[in-house]
Amino acid sequence: MSGLSNSPAYGRSLGDRVILWLAILLSLLMVLPAIWVIGLSLKNNAELMVDPNSVFHPPYVIENYLNIINTSAVFRWVMNSLIVSIAMTLGTLVLSSLAGYGFARLNFRGRDALFVIVLLGLAVPEQAVLVARHQIFSLLKWHNTYQGLILPGLSSAFGVFLMTQYFRAIPRELDEAALLDNASRFRIFWKVLLPLTLPAQATLGIFTFLGSWNDYFWPLISATKKDMYTLTVGMASTQTNFAQSEGIGYLMAQAVFAGAPILVVYLFFQKYIVTAVSGAAVR
Repeated sequence: MSGLSNSPAYGRSLGDRVILWLAILLSLLMVLPAIWVIGLSLKNNAELMVDPNSVFHPPYVIENYLNIINTSAVFRWVMNSLIVSIAMTLGTLVLSSLAGYGFARLNFRGRDALFVIVLLGLAVPEQAVLVARHQIFSLLKWHNTYQGLILPGLSSAFGVFLMTQYFRAIPRELDEAALLDNASRFRIFWKVLLPLTLPAQATLGIFTFLGSWNDYFWPLISATKKDMYTLTVGMASTQTNFAQSEGIGYLMAQAVFAGAPILVVYLFFQKYIVTAVSGAAVR
């Protein structure tokens, strides 16, 4: 028996089990805050003020969620967030794919210098251009409009960089073969190369959608009318001055309500999200 316990196969099996249990433990630690938030969202606010530990025992109510639903503008805010997030995602994919193809496959004067300028955009924080952007949009009267919320997010330096690197990794023999068949540059891009970049586009689309949905800073500045609020700004506007002490359950219900669409997106695209984080190639 001792010989079996000292065998390499037994050692590997024990090591795998240890890693598995550590992964389970770390997963539980990461899930606990979410469970805590959901539990708080199902408790009466008055009861939480008396005893915060009441989250561990019933009764549980859906009063906080009903209060959110009864807010007449909440579905308008959800629609605004969907419109902005979807439009920003589609626009970013189109522009980043075209720019990435141009930088990776076409030769034109100033290409390398222009690509460096695009990469410098990764180092410029949004706050640095906030005043200039606000003044430009004010002159164009684009505040409290969808284009005012969408257009700033279309200039994705990361998206251009990602698509450029992905196009560069595709063998150039494919372009040469298509050119021999008298295919135009756009046809090569649309029919030959673009389908091969679907994993990169999925990754970029997911990150763009998540970033747009969770964005609070620019919508807070650009959208000053209630009917143009996105969900993040709208939810924040419903909080009272004493929300942290008197409306814990309601605040947590807002967090769950705002995070639910992101959870749905993750469940459908988790393969690409995990791949993007790990940096591996999608198979």
